[in-house]
Amino acid sequence: MFENYRDLLLNIFLVFLPITLYVHVFKTNRTSAYRSLMTFLFFCPALILTMTFPVEINGSSFDFRAVPVAIGSLYGGWNTSLMLYAALLLYRFINGSAHPFQYIIAAIPTFFMILWFTIKFHKFTLVQKILSSVAVYLIVRVSILVLYFYLTDNVRMLKQFASFGMIETIVLQGIITGLYVYLLELFLKNARLQDEVIKSEKMRVVSDIAASVAHEVRNPLTSVRGFIQLMGKQDLTAESRQYYKTICLDELDRAQQIISDYLTFAKPEPEKIDTIHLNHEIEYVANVLLSYANYQNVQVITQLPDEVISVLGDKYKLRQALINIGKNGIEAMPDGGQLTFTLRRTNRALLITITDTGVGMTAEQVNRLGTPYYSTKDKGTGLGTMVSFSIIRKMQGNIEVTSEKGKGTVHLISFDSK
Repeated sequence: MFENYRDLLLNIFLVFLPITLYVHVFKTNRTSAYRSLMTFLFFCPALILTMTFPVEINGSSFDFRAVPVAIGSLYGGWNTSLMLYAALLLYRFINGSAHPFQYIIAAIPTFFMILWFTIKFHKFTLVQKILSSVAVYLIVRVSILVLYFYLTDNVRMLKQFASFGMIETIVLQGIITGLYVYLLELFLKNARLQDEVIKSEKMRVVSDIAASVAHEVRNPLTSVRGFIQLMGKQDLTAESRQYYKTICLDELDRAQQIISDYLTFAKPEPEKIDTIHLNHEIEYVANVLLSYANYQNVQVITQLPDEVISVLGDKYKLRQALINIGKNGIEAMPDGGQLTFTLRRTNRALLITITDTGVGMTAEQVNRLGTPYYSTKDKGTGLGTMVSFSIIRKMQGNIEVTSEKGKGTVHLISFDSK
């Protein structure tokens, strides 16, 4: 029947081309007028190109113009339909086709015939959309053709066209129209599901950030609570009371800094790079953890050299990382034990070792440490460890964890010695 399968395949390709673009129109949060305009801009080229490259059937030319007109009208609305009709009539007039005014008169009634479908289409089920798209196609294709031949006194040409394969062509284009709607609805459904997944992921991220903030802020607040309890002792010296007060204020400042860091998460600020005296920071962290360690019957030990060892970085974030690791070590010793902070210098590196005598971990657990939302604790989020590892890496440091089940865990933090 078809003399040139290449033109047939080309027309099918041109018809289906807008299907990949319309999904992007659906995903934009623009006005209905914008969507209608973009739908027209996507389907108009398919309309023009199918009219430019018709299919030869038994010596007569047929094209697929009715398919983009039908689909574009249904998905774009009446204003898109109006623009597509205008483009169809204008291009046919520019091409110098016969009887242009009779064709316009034949086309106008079909525009009003499909208005009902364009208004109700978005409320239809999938099957109703497929059937209505085929119906709109038949209205555009058959009605225009019958009215046009009637107005030009060529009704007898309908029988000749039928014998040339016009009926088979109309059936084929009807099938293509229905298939087009099915595929387009499938793509739109996938796009909606993708949007739902993205929204769900955003909500999960917000929830995780909230959990992370709560986890990070809880550490300094726990320290403050412990030192406030110590300050309530009657036999406490004025010097100790002042020292505990200073630590409480420092920890509250650290909590404020943590909150500020998360508030500026979307727009990170440059880190405050200072010279950090590691001896002092380790002593500070040990004192902060002391009250919590006493509550858990854990002894905190520091082994520091006489020389002052320094490194460049943000001291508040380093404190945050060391306190997180130390707190995890204390919680790994429910029956008591020792938490040891060791600082030493080698020829190539500055080494901080944090050792606990807790329950330890398996090799698999060690490998997963520092990954998002993994924790060995029943109620842990894993975010504290992830943040701690991230802080150390941002300071150009490295952290290695070794552990043995039932014997404890060792965190080895190293910085280049310069």
